[in-house]
Amino acid sequence: MSRVSSPAKSNLTPEKDKIDILEIPAERELSLARADDEELPPKLTTEQERRLWRKVDMRIVPILTIMYLCSFLDRGNIGNAKLQGLTTQLDLTGNRYNIALTMYYIPYCLLECPANLVLKKLRPSRWLPGIAVAWGIVMTLMGMVKTYPQLVGVRILLGITEAGLFPGVVYYMTLWYPRHKLQFRIGLFYGGASAAGAFSGVLAYGISFMSGTGGLLGWSWIFIIEGLLTMVVSIFSFFVDFPDTATFLTAEERSYLMWTKKYDNSSVGEEEHFEMRHLVDALCDWQVWLQVLMFMTIVAPLLGISLFLPSIINGFGYGTAVSQLLTVPPYIVATIVLVIVAIWSDRSKLRSPFLFAGLVMCLIGFAINISDVRIGAKYFGTFLCVTGSYATMPGVISWLGNNLAGQYKRGVGMAVQIGIGNLASLIVSNIYLQKDAPRYVMGHALEIMFICIGLVNLPILVGLYKWQNAKRDRMQRKKGMEYSVEELRRLGDRAPDFRYTL
Repeated sequence: MSRVSSPAKSNLTPEKDKIDILEIPAERELSLARADDEELPPKLTTEQERRLWRKVDMRIVPILTIMYLCSFLDRGNIGNAKLQGLTTQLDLTGNRYNIALTMYYIPYCLLECPANLVLKKLRPSRWLPGIAVAWGIVMTLMGMVKTYPQLVGVRILLGITEAGLFPGVVYYMTLWYPRHKLQFRIGLFYGGASAAGAFSGVLAYGISFMSGTGGLLGWSWIFIIEGLLTMVVSIFSFFVDFPDTATFLTAEERSYLMWTKKYDNSSVGEEEHFEMRHLVDALCDWQVWLQVLMFMTIVAPLLGISLFLPSIINGFGYGTAVSQLLTVPPYIVATIVLVIVAIWSDRSKLRSPFLFAGLVMCLIGFAINISDVRIGAKYFGTFLCVTGSYATMPGVISWLGNNLAGQYKRGVGMAVQIGIGNLASLIVSNIYLQKDAPRYVMGHALEIMFICIGLVNLPILVGLYKWQNAKRDRMQRKKGMEYSVEELRRLGDRAPDFRYTL
């Protein structure tokens, strides 16, 4: 496929469909790095460009953030419901509560990758509202369950209906934003998850006073009210769409945005049609699997603390109402830090240093909680656990999105990362057992194990990225290799001019 040019022919060839890699700079300016057969985008001033991105942000980020807030609220509110009589009324003795948690994640993990392919085929304005209405109905019905088997069945349905949201929205954002504008937006979107943790505690506290209304306990009303809230929010998601069909943009703005995004990762643009090799390329790419492991080591402490924080704080000796309210401050701090880290990471164009800092923060937090120290110190430790895990999650997601080129390969790769990475949840949902209360030594110890794996995996991943970038630098300096535009597009992130984000 590639052709090595002789020294005499290493200059620009008269053929428009050939590009000499020596002519492709390592740091590409979008106005110069383009295929000769593509037209230049409309020229926008700095102020016009700023207004364009502000318009895009205001149109899609708020609704996606609120949708994910509802999603995270609906999957995690079972932790609040546990303190409001769920385990007693449904006779969740032994490991039944943990099994109910686990059954949600099995279909959730298995269906994330297929869901991303469906999103690309269907318009987001149909897919996202559809799944939101579906899981809102399931969530409402969860408030009506009377037995343990019914609870397990509804949790499975919740996992099926929610599977398409998180990987779908993250992939959807990569279609709108250049890679070094991405983490801030994912940070705002994922801020919905940390905000959900705070909102869940306050909402559960307020709903607890409805216990007995209509013959239902407080835990039933938590599920019913939050499910109805999701269905209301789903109405507004009908207004999200792909960049090339977005009606809120002018034709000039659509053209500029599509051109900017298309040539973000490559001097000749990305492939936009699906072939089976995109699936094979993603599954055979070494970075996808190392990033799956990276995702696991961050999602494990995040899910562990989000599902069991009310129980952990309750184990400090506080009553139910106070425990619900004490879950709020850690999430508020986490949301603030998350946004700051996202802005800093995008401006520095770095991901790994922030992942390292977040993992270290989690390690200290869980180490404090596994120790026999005072309650005040343990509560401070929960701030570190929540902040370290939530502030790090947008980084690990956007990192892989930055380093995969080709729309379908990126979509499959990110779905594999999130889908298989979330299998860690099957472990985490079974490590905080009632018999280990109030210290939960085994749960905290296994969280520390995941974090330590991440601290080992991270430098390996960075080292391999640096090695690949250096290899491509040497290749560009030593010889001139001519590729057609189509060949460079097919190569994607393996193209000689592509550089991995560190």
